[in-house]
Parts: sequence; C-alpha cells; structure tokens
Amino acid sequence: MTHLPKRKFLSLPAVYPCEAISPDTLLPSLISLCREILAKRVSGLYPIHRRVVLEAVREVGLLLVFFEEVFSSGFGDLPESAVVCLLELHFALQKIQFLLHDCGQRGARFWILMRSNLVLSEFRVQIRSIATALDVLPLESIDVSPEAKELVRLLSMQAWTVEIELSKCDDLAIRTVRSVLNQFKRGLDPDQLDLKRVLDHLQIPNWSDCDDELSFLEQELFTFMEEGDNNEVPLLGSLIGFMLYCRVVIFNSMDFKRSERKEPTTRLTSIDWLNPEGLQCPISLELMTDPVMVSSGQTYDRASIKKWIKSGCRTCPVTGKLLVSTDLVPNLAIRCLVEQYCLRNNILIDEPSTKPKRTVDKNAVPFSPASAGAIRRAVSFLVCKVSKGGTEERRKAIYEMRRLSKSNNFHRMCLVEADVVPWLLYVLSSSDSFIQDNAVAVLLNLSKHPSGQKAIFESGGIGLIIDVIKYGFKVEAKQNAAAVLFYLSSVEEYRVEIGNISNAVSTLVQLLRDGMYRGKKNAAVSLFALLESPENHPKVVSAGAVPVLVSLLKCERSDIVYDSVAILEKIAERHEGTTEIIKCSAIARVVGVLGSSTSRSSKEHCVSLLFFLCTNAGDTVVSQLGKMPALMVELYRLVTEGTAEARRKARSLLDLIHNRNESEYPVVIEPTQIRDRVIHVL
Repeated sequence: MTHLPKRKFLSLPAVYPCEAISPDTLLPSLISLCREILAKRVSGLYPIHRRVVLEAVREVGLLLVFFEEVFSSGFGDLPESAVVCLLELHFALQKIQFLLHDCGQRGARFWILMRSNLVLSEFRVQIRSIATALDVLPLESIDVSPEAKELVRLLSMQAWTVEIELSKCDDLAIRTVRSVLNQFKRGLDPDQLDLKRVLDHLQIPNWSDCDDELSFLEQELFTFMEEGDNNEVPLLGSLIGFMLYCRVVIFNSMDFKRSERKEPTTRLTSIDWLNPEGLQCPISLELMTDPVMVSSGQTYDRASIKKWIKSGCRTCPVTGKLLVSTDLVPNLAIRCLVEQYCLRNNILIDEPSTKPKRTVDKNAVPFSPASAGAIRRAVSFLVCKVSKGGTEERRKAIYEMRRLSKSNNFHRMCLVEADVVPWLLYVLSSSDSFIQDNAVAVLLNLSKHPSGQKAIFESGGIGLIIDVIKYGFKVEAKQNAAAVLFYLSSVEEYRVEIGNISNAVSTLVQLLRDGMYRGKKNAAVSLFALLESPENHPKVVSAGAVPVLVSLLKCERSDIVYDSVAILEKIAERHEGTTEIIKCSAIARVVGVLGSSTSRSSKEHCVSLLFFLCTNAGDTVVSQLGKMPALMVELYRLVTEGTAEARRKARSLLDLIHNRNESEYPVVIEPTQIRDRVIHVL
C-alpha cells in the first residue's frame, strides 16, 4: 500500500505522471490508486460531508470497473489522447485520495466541519475534473464492451450534474458552533443540549475522542503559526476553546481509550516490581513514549536526546562518556514496559511520531475573545466541581486543571483569578492519592507564573506543600511538591518564609538523601535557590545538607554531581559552611570531580568551591591543594582552555597556592603534565 507523504492538512500535493509513461504502467497504477481509495469507503469514518464523500467513492468505484476492463482487454495501442485523459484522471484521483484521507482522519472532524467551504470546493473541482477527462476520452478507440463505454458516458454526465453542496445537517452544526462561540464571547455558558447536538453530529461520544479533536486543533494552530499564517489562528483558538469546554463540561468521566491494549494478565503483573523512575527520560523527566538507546548504552526519549545532540553536545547526559555515534536504536523492551505501566495506571500515552509534539505553550493572551470566554467558563465550572462536587467529580476536575495548566500561561492566570489555589491546597490533605497527586501537579504548573506564586504564598500554602514532600502518598507528588518550592524560591520574600518554617530545609535535605532521581534533582535546585538568601545558609548547614551533598559527589548521575558541587560552592561562601565541608573530607572528592567532569560550568563551580575553602579556612587547605599535582594540571588546563570566567577563577586559585607554597613547598610541574605547554600565570 502506498503511504501518503508528509504534508500540510488539506493540502493536495498531487504529482502529475510523466507524459511519456506507458499504458502498461499507467493502468496498473490507476487500478491500485482506485483500490486504495475504496478501502476507505466505510461511511462511519465520514460523519461530515458524508453524501459528497460517498459520491466521490462511488465514482471511483465505477472508474475502477472501467480501468480493470481496459487492462484485461490487453488495451492494445491506446491513442495519445486517451493516455492524456488517463493522466488527468490519475492526477484528480490522487487529490481525491488526499481529501478522503483528511476527511477521515482521527481527531480532524471538527476542523473539517468548520472548513466546509474549502473541503467542498476541492471535491467540486476534482469531480468536475473527472467529468472533463471522461468527456474527451476517445471511447471509440478503446477496446472495451459497449456496457463499459455506456458506464463511462453515464458517469461523465453524473459528475457534471451532481450537487456538491453543504448538507442541512452540516449547515445546522456550523451555525450552532458559531452561536456558541458568540455566547462565549459575551461571557455566557451555552446550552449543553446545543453542545451535545454538535458532538453527536461529529460522532464524538466520549472524553478521549473529544481530547483527540482538541489535540489535532492545537497541532493545526501551531502549523499555521510556524508558517506565519495568522489568518486562521483566531478561528482555531476559538474552536480549541469550544472543544476544551466540551471536554470539561459535557463528559462526566474520563476514558483513556488510546491506552487500552489487550495484554495478558501475566505480563501486567510483571511490572509490580517496577520503579516508575526507570521509565522516565533522564533529560525531560517524562515517561519515555519513544525510548531509544545511544552508544553509551543509556536510554532516553527520542525527542529529548535528538535535541541534546542537535545542540552540539556529543557526550552521554548521564555517564558523561563521549558518544562514538549519534545513531539511535529503539529500546522495545522499555517501550513495552511503558505501555504496561500506563495501562495499569490509566495514563494516556500517544503513539511515537517522527513529528515533534507541540503544545500551546507560554501564551499569555488568548487567541480570540471566544477562546478567552470559553476557557474562563470552563475554569469556573471546574472550580465549582472542586469546591462542591463529589469525589469522582473532584477527581476529574483536578485532572482537567492539570491538563489545562500544563503549558499555557493564560490558562494559569484564569485558574488563579478564579481563586482555585485555596481549594487545591485544601485537597492536598485528601486520602485519595489521585486527587493529591494531581492537585500538587496543578500547583506546580501555577507556581511557574508570578500570580500563581503569589496566590500560593498568600494562601498559606508553603507549609502544606512541605507536608506533601514529607508525607505524600506517591513519589511523584513529593517530587512535584519540591519543584513548587523551587519556583517559589525565585522570590526573595518567599525564600525567607520557606527558610523560617522549622522543618522546610530538613525535609528537602531528607528528600535529597533518600529520594529517587527526580526527587534528588528537585530538592537540590530548591536548596540552591534558598541559599540565595544569606539567612538560609546556617539553616541549610544545620539541617545536615553538607554530608549528603558530599556523598552525592560519587553519584552515578553526572547532573546530580554537578548540582551538588554548585550547592557546596554556595555553602562554602560562609565560614560555617567551609568548616562543615572540611569536616566531611570533601576536598579530594571535589578535585576528583574537577578532573573527571565534562561540563564547563561544573569545572567553574569546583574551582570556585576550592577558592572559597582556601580563603575561609586558610593555610591548611592551601597547603593540601598545593600537594595535589593532578589539581595543578587541571588548573593550568583551565587557564588555557577554559571560559573567561573559568580562567579568572583558576588564576585566582593558582595565585593563592603559589603565594603560600612557593618558598616553603615549591611545586614542580613537569612539562609533560601540561602537555608541553608553557604557562604564564598572571
């Protein structure tokens, strides 16, 4: 079967066959093309423009009968005029194939309905093209039965006279959609019966089908935006608001139909032991829906590692090893485990695609007044369900909020303005792990926006979030709660308040010590942010952070090691921090990280850390460093090969060491140790 090429939706890039093509090649191609089109003739695939679609399919079926008879007759020497007509038919049939493919595409029904003028115009052009080609086809010169010739004549006449117009049902649905959008524009809730009539006409019976429509519209929106074609953006934005409102309000329960796969029970039970952290991409920290292995043996999600490699990085993000090849090998075992895990936990998972997934991201303004109204009404509905609904209603509402707030800043602002934060904080103490997990995720999304940070702080949410880190039901909830603290720590006032809560820092340190990868990561960045406020320094030290950080310098994950060095650098800025670091015998480990690290920023942090230890602890540390030839080699290398900041820091540390040890403990560096380079330290 011929695969359709990648193309923009509702574009019809047909290829005109070569005029020199022989009939014995052209006729089989026409027959194959007709058969492919007829394979899509199931009427259920086409709830929109069904009559026109069926007419097109009927005409293709009649053409197939004619082509097969011509082919079976041996077709002899077809005149050139007949070949030209067949070429025109081939061109028109290609476009009809594209049209039928798009009209039957999953998730595209709403967009097909609202682009009816374009769709019907294309059908009209192609059907009339068939009529034109058949009119001039020299039937007398073709060796087929009289019945076949009469069939062609009738088909030509019907192709000219058939009405290709908008059906009454489609027209009513379009007018209903426009009426609903006008109500959204005025800030009104539409009649749910009107919405249900539109959904029934589109054959959208459940939550997941509605979500498919929404995802398709978002992808179309970004296609137009990326191409600089903003003419359709307001309409697409309005339709996204319409379908999102329907998903939130009309469907009382969620179904994850796309994740339903018939798996043997024995296979499902085999994942009971599985740690979900192992299924997350080390780069994006999301489930690996398209896992691939790199040459180091590590597995990543395809989109994340491709972006990593494209940015110029040629090392493995986890091991730091040089990638000898950029080839990506699908990891089918991990893919299977991800599918089983998602099925067991009712997590929606999309099929991997070579086309990067795009989302409505970082939009602070709505795409249209109707879109804004729809989102605000949907948010109002969700807040009502969270505050007054039963358990199932609350579960669905909070999950919808999580989806709504994932990446769109306007959606986040709407949620904050609807005063949802106090209710989210209230349900953090729920005994339902699903509610708690999703509520924390919503708070995390809202904390990425300044208004969300303010709402969480002013609602007294910091203590409740810390409780989730400590007592949360799920690992993911604890990790997300730590990430909320990180975003709150970007504001000085909030940093100070977090530090003033008695168990805040110690809870983060505990997560740093005992948590899994993502938990350690979020705890580390939160502690680093807290250290931006000087009053938090002694609290971090007294909470026992230093021994934990020093132990993490031997962690297998290089990014955790680099984060630990950066935090230790901040701690070493003060005397009490330096004292604690020296007590933990950290110097040799820091020097080891400096020598093994492939990260420029990590090397800078190591040098800065050692410099602070020297300046705050005095001669003892300087003397110890002066006796480490491996350190001296690394410092000289940074002077010549490092960034401007790294060179400055390396020179400063070298000056300290030389000034202290030059006369009493002279250090001789062999030329071979610095690769035969002559170094002049300024």
